[in-house]
Amino acid sequence: MDQKTVIPFSAADFRARAAAQADFGDDIEPYGDHRFNPGHPRLFLREGALRDAAVLIPVIDSGDEASVILTKRAETLRSHTGQIAFPGGHIDATDASPEAAALREAHEEIGLEADFIDIAGRMPDYVTGSGYRIAPVLAVIRPGFVLKLNGDEVESVFEVPLRFLMDPANHGRDSRVFHDLEWFFYDMPYEGRRIWGVTAGIIRTVYERLYA
Repeated sequence: MDQKTVIPFSAADFRARAAAQADFGDDIEPYGDHRFNPGHPRLFLREGALRDAAVLIPVIDSGDEASVILTKRAETLRSHTGQIAFPGGHIDATDASPEAAALREAHEEIGLEADFIDIAGRMPDYVTGSGYRIAPVLAVIRPGFVLKLNGDEVESVFEVPLRFLMDPANHGRDSRVFHDLEWFFYDMPYEGRRIWGVTAGIIRTVYERLYA
């Protein structure tokens, strides 16, 4: 890396932080919903039956202030209906890697072409209470892309400043009751949209590993 000043919350700064994060291997304690719901019986129902998935964390190189692409899932989907999410989905048997799955899903869901995507790294897997083991793939998106939404999966797409997402003051906590038991999660409202649950948990993980 050269000696030029790297501007905080720029894509260049994000890329450098992603490259410099501490190594992680199979022995690392997984990140996930269990960290703020220790011992919750909902977690044990999924033990040993996790489904593998990958999401793309797309940071747009938009000058001094990078932004992050997020989607609102279609109201017609059977799971996580209408929630805010990163582009992503199941890792298929034909996917060569989690990175390949994340790129494929981003193209299928929002038409983001791989030619505009530079993979910057990976985060440790994030385990969800709904039974997924998610590989978060860090990426920098070059300007010039055009999005085309798959209406069957995505209702809308929007950008959030990286600076906002990486500010712990915006990392609220909330809870819901599932089957008479309280379930805790992160909650990050932004301009009338509610970023919460797994997506907010992954954002918090990026903050803890790269910016804390």
